[in-house]
Amino acid sequence: MAATLSTMTELGQGAPPFALPNVLDGQMITLEQFAERKALLVMFVCRHCPYVIHVKPALIQLARDFSSYPIGIVAISSNDAERYPEDTPERLAEMAEELPFPLLYDESQEIAKAYRAACTPDFFLFDAERRLVYRGQLDDSRPGNNRPLTGRDLRAAITAVLTDSPINPDQRASVGCSIKWKSGNEPEYC
Repeated sequence: MAATLSTMTELGQGAPPFALPNVLDGQMITLEQFAERKALLVMFVCRHCPYVIHVKPALIQLARDFSSYPIGIVAISSNDAERYPEDTPERLAEMAEELPFPLLYDESQEIAKAYRAACTPDFFLFDAERRLVYRGQLDDSRPGNNRPLTGRDLRAAITAVLTDSPINPDQRASVGCSIKWKSGNEPEYC
């Protein structure tokens, strides 16, 4: 299991627009649909990555815990489904049935590039003005390291945005499997 670090995109960047199909029903979900939310969490995930499988229970719990707060949460899968059939929309739909947030499919991989996503999971938290305020790890738990899965880092950032508090500038990169780019489609930042 080769580990890839998130790119740690510069804070303050605007959220790139997206319009992607929900794998459950094909309905298009857009950035604009979250305009009334005080915060927006965009996550890049896939179905087969051991790092995503490891954090999935914490992501589900995080979404449930913040369900009554003004935060939008969306997951995006951008892997090359031709080479990785576990990440076809049909297979992703099986995963999405368990999630309390939409799972979108980025077939062109252009949205992953726009966000400078590099790994799964990769987390991007935006404030009400859709400026990037957190990018990094969920917490320091990894498959096999025996550290508790708490979501501590991401939860603290979300709470800070929702309460208009300062966000800890000490942000650590997320670690996971690399996004599976289509041949010849690898971004320069990877």
